[in-house]
Amino acid sequence: MAEERAYWLAWSQINGIGPILLQRLHQHFDSLAEAWTAKAAELGQVEGFGKQTIETILQERSKLNPEQFIEKHLIENPCFWTPADNDYPRLLLEIPNPPPVLYYRGTVDRQENQGTKPTVAIVGTRSPSEYGRRWTRKISTALAKSGFTVVSGFAAGIDTEAHTSCMEAGGRTLAVFGTGVDIVYPKPNERLCDRLLQQGLAISEYPAGTQPNKTNFPRRNRIIAGLSRATIVIEAPQKSGALITAYQANDFCRDVYVLTARLDDDRSFGCLELLSKGAHPILPNSDRLLSEERLLEMLGAMPKLDKAEQLSLFPEPPIPQKQAPLLEPEFAKVLSAIESGQSSFDVIVERSGLEAGTVSGILLQLELLGLVSQLPGMRYQRC
Repeated sequence: MAEERAYWLAWSQINGIGPILLQRLHQHFDSLAEAWTAKAAELGQVEGFGKQTIETILQERSKLNPEQFIEKHLIENPCFWTPADNDYPRLLLEIPNPPPVLYYRGTVDRQENQGTKPTVAIVGTRSPSEYGRRWTRKISTALAKSGFTVVSGFAAGIDTEAHTSCMEAGGRTLAVFGTGVDIVYPKPNERLCDRLLQQGLAISEYPAGTQPNKTNFPRRNRIIAGLSRATIVIEAPQKSGALITAYQANDFCRDVYVLTARLDDDRSFGCLELLSKGAHPILPNSDRLLSEERLLEMLGAMPKLDKAEQLSLFPEPPIPQKQAPLLEPEFAKVLSAIESGQSSFDVIVERSGLEAGTVSGILLQLELLGLVSQLPGMRYQRC
């Protein structure tokens, strides 16, 4: 295990070998240590490894000794996980492109890493309205008091509000940095970082000393989504990084929730887009208050992950169908577009021949009628 850890680190230093190619390499050879000594012809059998990539590998690995490199690397980066480590976050191993090296700083909770403690991401714009800030505080506090770990990106705005509110409520939070875990960005969050390291964990795929770079932040969003069993979007313009996180969460078959938005605020346009594609709307109760019970109900009262089969990525057993009552033609079209097992929102739209917004509204009505239930990843099944 220790040897394999060194090779995960070494392979991550080779130019052109990103998380996806590294996963293919590991699957093909079943050991990155074995892959390190593979000849050019053997590497050529791995999907995506062309002539230029192989030449780069042969040149760069001849200059790198994995055992010596990890010893030097540990001096400046004493705390990191690779997929060869038992403490590597289990939920990240379920995504197609987990970071080969995950650096951390703060307080580790093994229940989070094993997936037995629920984690929920809260993301949104860096320039929120008072409405967005207020509801971020409400949601973060409710989650913290109910035992959820709040995950976010440590950026200004919604991220900062989520981390702060969670810790003020006595909860635990994870911050995914777009820099090294020793670099605080943005600078005004230095005090927040000190508190975070006591009540949570800073995580990054970038080694110590990595400065802010605009290309790093969109990449880190997959880690936010991957670490979380559900993602909540508070306010997001149409070109917001929060939308990247939401779409990646959907790709990973995780739940996506959206705070109901205001039609005349451009900070809500991205949220409206997500709602039109089947994201769960977050609505207050009859008293216009967000209670813990209501929030947990909307999150589906997520069960503990005692067994791997309980992960949302695994298919759920089909539920026997009931005889549907007489429905309006459009309702019947949407219901008939859902197969006996599960159907994604996009497939339902295609089969029904209706507009996405119309389908979204009908699905909500069918849920209220008890005819349809929504599953993780914007998928639906008949009840």
